[in-house]
Amino acid sequence: MSEGRLLLVEDEPALARGLSDTLRGQGFEVHVAEDGQRGLDVALTVRPDLVLLDVMLPKVNGFEVCRQLRAQGLDVPIVMLTAKGQEEDIILGLNLGADDYITKPFRTGELIARARALLRRRGADRVVERFGDCEIDLTARKVMRAGAVIDLTAREFALLAYFASRPGRALARDTILNAVWGASVFVTPRSIDRCVATLRAKVEPDPHNPIYIQTIREIGYRFEPAGTLI
Repeated sequence: MSEGRLLLVEDEPALARGLSDTLRGQGFEVHVAEDGQRGLDVALTVRPDLVLLDVMLPKVNGFEVCRQLRAQGLDVPIVMLTAKGQEEDIILGLNLGADDYITKPFRTGELIARARALLRRRGADRVVERFGDCEIDLTARKVMRAGAVIDLTAREFALLAYFASRPGRALARDTILNAVWGASVFVTPRSIDRCVATLRAKVEPDPHNPIYIQTIREIGYRFEPAGTLI
């Protein structure tokens, strides 16, 4: 079982090779990028659980990589690797959204310990549901699709979260209305149909042929996170 998916963005070949080999030996799945632009591309593609990010990088420096990852809505823990150890660099990195830093040269055991601590903290703090290329962060109350944040209304988010918490179940419209809208709110079953339609437009590959939020005739809906067709 993998300890977690790590992205190492490091342009020194010997360090990148040695560190990635050590991390893999400790049970981590490791992806390596040799420059900042490649690091951005890989981070948004493989969705790592943690990023180890050098500051001094070709093409795009580590500070800018950190800033862009946060601007893209990626809230993965980021550990900055800096050779300078200067206070202003540490402060800048933390202000841009980094979670921790470690100064070169460092002890590999210390780096691994910090990585595991961040991964444990992230696992304890976040409640995340995934389906297809979408990710529902119940703690942050946001939904991402292919790495980009989706703009959902509060009702759409509540409906999607309710579906995700009950995968594979046949859910009657009245049950959904009571759970999401509330029993004291006077609405008709058409309200859920309209909300489902707008939600499908945002999360389904083809809203006209939905594979996640499926209609059950004369009953309501069923959420299939694996995306099976009926």
